[in-house]
Amino acid sequence: MQRALITSLFVTALLVGWFAPSLQTGDIAAKAGAAQNVELLETEAKEQRFAAAKRDAWSAGQALLRRSSDGHFYAKVAVNAQDYRFLVDTGASIVALTGDDATAMGLYWDESELRPIGRGASGTVHGVPTMIPRMELDGFEATNVEAAIIPHGLDVSLLGQSFLSRIDTVSISGDTMTLGD
Repeated sequence: MQRALITSLFVTALLVGWFAPSLQTGDIAAKAGAAQNVELLETEAKEQRFAAAKRDAWSAGQALLRRSSDGHFYAKVAVNAQDYRFLVDTGASIVALTGDDATAMGLYWDESELRPIGRGASGTVHGVPTMIPRMELDGFEATNVEAAIIPHGLDVSLLGQSFLSRIDTVSISGDTMTLGD
């Protein structure tokens, strides 16, 4: 009798586990899904607020950049009517271009032209001096911008002082960089 009772309980537990395993995990999944939806809504709301602030700033003659998750500010800069991604580097004296970006911009060089042009964190930087005829970032335009092509060791082009110094004000507050008055 006791054996039959134990077997019956075991079979019942097995059947409940087989047919209703989602009762508990379904609740967990629902809570996780709800949390993910809240996070998505919060992210979307932040995006919308930043887009509105960016429009307002543009109307006031300013440009806003948001800090990226890696801690840096990136800007979309137009050169020859083509957009390029630049890391904003207030410590760089001039604009520094990757070899790929320089080629895409129509700037050519030869390896024999490489020479020491400065010092970076890892030592001497070799590059080719050049001039960018026109650059534009959210309404801020500069012509004849001093630059260097750094074909080796640069992962992203740098937006340095040869461009930034032509903007009246560059400031950072929290996770926002403001360009212009």
